Amino acid sequence: MPLFSHAVNNFWQAMFQDGDVVFRDDRLTVAANAKLAPDRRVMVLQRADGSIIAVLTPDLVEKLGLLPQQYLTESSLRKILREGNIDLHGADYVFYFTEANKQALLIEPQRVSVRKLSSADEAVFTLFQSQASEQDLDDAYVELDHWAVFGSFENGRLVCAASMYPWSAEEIADLGVLTLPGFRGMGHARGVVRAISRFAYEQGYEPQYRCQTGNEASVSLAKSAGLSLFGTWEVISPECSV
Repeated sequence: MPLFSHAVNNFWQAMFQDGDVVFRDDRLTVAANAKLAPDRRVMVLQRADGSIIAVLTPDLVEKLGLLPQQYLTESSLRKILREGNIDLHGADYVFYFTEANKQALLIEPQRVSVRKLSSADEAVFTLFQSQASEQDLDDAYVELDHWAVFGSFENGRLVCAASMYPWSAEEIADLGVLTLPGFRGMGHARGVVRAISRFAYEQGYEPQYRCQTGNEASVSLAKSAGLSLFGTWEVISPECSV
């Protein structure tokens, strides 16, 4: 049985390997894919096993002078990108449940303080948002009108919320989570992440958790919630004009 689901592996394989292979060895694969969206016209994924896949649009492959017979390493590829004025956005860790942890999640009873939120919770949710910093709100991107929203309560007060939305028109549901400062480290975020992830599975979606590589608190939450690192993902910077 694969470590991660077929849905996860197929999603990333299609994103990075649809198209023409420019270079491939045991560690690095570089491909040209004409189907890439403009904001993802250069991407690099380093899998947890250390293998690296990079994909670029064909016009950028040509512009950078990447040739099929050219030998490449991660270092030389990144040097070529830099010299071509291509900057990569800050890397994200991407986490999923392994197949084994998914099965454990599906039979686990839900924490009693956690429930699904709806438009009827607008006042409660607005109060919750008002007690969070602008930076936390921007980083978490948790919204009541997303595809699915779950919250954790303490003494009737919403103290942690997570929301999800389908990602890239695939059967992947990307989630964000936010806990008010005074209630962190108490298990609220873990309970919410597991509850919303179980809901996603029940709807036929694969839950996905992303965070910046330097966000140690978010990395710790992913691990405590039972998620496993799939890889480190980089995309072309939005400010890059190439």
